[in-house]
Amino acid sequence: MLEIPGGTLAYGTQLPIQSQSSLYAAAWERDATPADLMAIARAADRSGWFYVASCDHVVIPRDKADAMGLWWQDTFTTLGWLAAATERVALVSHVYVLAYRHPLVAAKGFATLDHLSGGRAIVGIGAGHVEAEFDALGVPFAERGRITDERLPQLAEALENTYVGDMGALPRPVQTPRPPIWIGGSGKPALRRAARYDGWLPQGPATAEGVAYVRQQREANGLADRPFAVGHVVIPYLYVGTPSHEVRQPAYTGTPEQVAEAILAETPEGVNQVQVKFDARDASEYAEQVEAFGSAVGPLLQR
Repeated sequence: MLEIPGGTLAYGTQLPIQSQSSLYAAAWERDATPADLMAIARAADRSGWFYVASCDHVVIPRDKADAMGLWWQDTFTTLGWLAAATERVALVSHVYVLAYRHPLVAAKGFATLDHLSGGRAIVGIGAGHVEAEFDALGVPFAERGRITDERLPQLAEALENTYVGDMGALPRPVQTPRPPIWIGGSGKPALRRAARYDGWLPQGPATAEGVAYVRQQREANGLADRPFAVGHVVIPYLYVGTPSHEVRQPAYTGTPEQVAEAILAETPEGVNQVQVKFDARDASEYAEQVEAFGSAVGPLLQR
């Protein structure tokens, strides 16, 4: 199973282009191509990133389209396509809404992704938040937490075993006993859910209180001695070097040392993976920033 080595601070990114909410997408992403997305993922792959991530929405209601946009690529299709052109970087669903799918259907997708990628899948799971999307898919929004809690053990069982009851499925994941399951969300139900599995993906910046709570829950579950990924989302945009354009704010810019220092200063103790994003004028510059970060900033992210 993929694990973050002890004493290190891993780093990943939710890829641009694959989701284009007006809340965060840059103007250049509207005209970006699949080749642009691939180039950015390849830059992460060759420069030491721990993971790249793709989002999950099926449909967006009309009244949220202005804010959320309609461009949300399918999670498995996107990650599987990227897997074929990368070699080392892990592939995260950030986050896959399990309540929309039967757990055996979800297990088939993640097992296949892990098989095709040579053991690089990370199963990021969330409860979801767009009520009208649940309505369109025939899933009760008010029951999403309960449904997620019921289906997570079933998903884990199907990823760990060829047969669930009398029903079997191949291919099997490469990772044993299964790919890691990281849970998204920042409320206490999400933290309690995360503590039962292998990692936590907060919706935004982690807090010291959140880190302490999930650690307490791990201890209560008898899992304190097992590896666990504790995430943190760096909200400021990053730019390695001196930008020649006005960078969206807030932002951390400067030398690799300055960018690394700014990230470390805001990251709570106990976090072992950070998620970052960049501001750039086009896909080529974004890929250059990804590679500059992986090559020059990432190695400095040590406590």
